Amino acid sequence: MPERGRPIKVGVEEEFHIVDLRTRHVAARSGLLLEALPAARFTHELQRSMVESNSLPFRDLRELAGDLCGMRAALIREADALGLGVMAAGSPQLVAEGQLKIFPDARYERMLTDFQVLTREQLICGMHVHAEVRDRELAVAVAHRLAPWLPPLLALSASSPFWYAADTGYASYRTLVWQRWPTAGPIPHFGSAAEYQEMIEELVRSGVISDAGMIYFDIRPSQHLPTVEMRICDSCPSVADIVLIAGLYRALVAAELAELAELEREPGREPGVHLGTVRAATWQAARSGLEGELVDPVKGVPRPAAEVIALLLDRAAPHLRAAGDQELVTALARRALARGSSAARQRAAHARRGRLSDVVDLLLAETRALDWDRDLRPAA
Repeated sequence: MPERGRPIKVGVEEEFHIVDLRTRHVAARSGLLLEALPAARFTHELQRSMVESNSLPFRDLRELAGDLCGMRAALIREADALGLGVMAAGSPQLVAEGQLKIFPDARYERMLTDFQVLTREQLICGMHVHAEVRDRELAVAVAHRLAPWLPPLLALSASSPFWYAADTGYASYRTLVWQRWPTAGPIPHFGSAAEYQEMIEELVRSGVISDAGMIYFDIRPSQHLPTVEMRICDSCPSVADIVLIAGLYRALVAAELAELAELEREPGREPGVHLGTVRAATWQAARSGLEGELVDPVKGVPRPAAEVIALLLDRAAPHLRAAGDQELVTALARRALARGSSAARQRAAHARRGRLSDVVDLLLAETRALDWDRDLRPAA
């Protein structure tokens, strides 16, 4: 449980595409870039055209944003020196086959051997949020109970409409690419942390996956941190959207912890989570983003995206207030809905001249724009 009267700590992992600024194609040059960056905060990813950053854990969302901006600034500075660009988005727009290279790592090479095209096509970037839950039993329970509330968070992050230079018709095509893995999707119900661990060990014994790191549920108890890790979201070009999603997610985790505490006093009221409905809601969020309908997490019926985000804010409200986040998160949600998803902005950029390079330039610029709360500050 969180410390009484204090917000849960929250941290973020961001994945970025590396782009050649001359061609606007992805560039398999992460090794050079990582040599100039601190290993404690930046690491390689499956593809050599990607880099991952890892924030510190924070209770204050503005401090989290400051850390994210600092890491982006460092990454962009070193990329500039190499003639490279840094792009936060679920999928790239321009890909040359020669740049599809797996990072030289024994684990990744085994994945390539075992999974073939799934591994080669993992040219996608996500944004993961960790919320501190030190009790493993609670982490397992919270992960399953939160499943219906994750699709709206995916919609807020949707930034992958293009795939190999084509418009897919989806706001988050990354979601469809990712869900092909055998362990991807909503997390089932487990009666205990021991049962969850037994499932992991059975999958490893089966030979289908090589290690516990290949448990790719949309949300899961972290294997190496005392957190519940949400993995459903696309990478977000805007730091403001990350702050919004992190604030909402933390409040949702706090809400589930509070309800689990109530259930200890009044057993027998455990709500059912239907994974088929969650999968359908996830598909709908990936299809529409913020520009269409989403599935109501409570009633399971279609509603306009703005109404579902309002439900999310209502669900989170008591814990947003307790953390001192309500004003900031509400303002960010209002702005996100007014601006629309990254997927919609990318399509608009492409429609103006029919050039995918314009989409790349938009995403490069949004990733560099670190003044994330400029219009939310009090007037001087």
